[in-house]
Amino acid sequence: MQRDLELLLDLQEIDDELGELERSKIYLPEMIQKLETEISGLEKEIEESKATLQNSLKEQKALELEIETDKQQLEIYQRQMRVIKTNKEYDALTAEIDAKKLDIAEKEERVLTLMSTIDECQEKSKELSSNLDEVKEGNKEQLKNLNEQSSSLQAKINDRMEKRSQLIKNIKRQVVGIYERVRKGKGGLVVVTIRKRACGGCFKQIPPQRIQEIRRGDRIFSCDSCGRILIWADENGAE
Repeated sequence: MQRDLELLLDLQEIDDELGELERSKIYLPEMIQKLETEISGLEKEIEESKATLQNSLKEQKALELEIETDKQQLEIYQRQMRVIKTNKEYDALTAEIDAKKLDIAEKEERVLTLMSTIDECQEKSKELSSNLDEVKEGNKEQLKNLNEQSSSLQAKINDRMEKRSQLIKNIKRQVVGIYERVRKGKGGLVVVTIRKRACGGCFKQIPPQRIQEIRRGDRIFSCDSCGRILIWADENGAE
């Protein structure tokens, strides 16, 4: 029975490794996605900035052409002012001139706004591109390592599962059944050594008589408090 108890510790170690590997199946993709999202987020910002820049340049060019046309039309109106003959024609033409001047002023104001936007986009694109290069370089090695870990993860799990299967063959079925039942109920630590005359799991004190029985290692004892399997380890501090 003592041998079975010792093998349970080995089994628990393998199960701990399997638990960590299973958790890695969750957090590794999350870490990879976080690093990739950081890169793709910057790339998206750069594309949006470039799109805003191109649209602003396009609108600026169109407005400048319209302003040029409007100014030519304004010159025509101003020449017509010299030949009008009635107050009605004068009032109508004055209204046209005022409207055209207002239209030109509004378009010129919009051009100034666009020029400011263009400058900002150019500066932002330059800064974002520099940040992207830094992030890519910084994340490159991490992504490589994480992807390598992820790709080898299932192989590691299969290896531990095979070791577990082989180990269980060397432990009495009844003992394995007790271990599995406690593991299902408690999770984490199932087999614990006695420390300072107490359970190594919940630290509840164990009666001296029970400790002597556990030391013999001829049967399985569980902690009355937490239910974990108790074993004796001949090392300093056990007593």
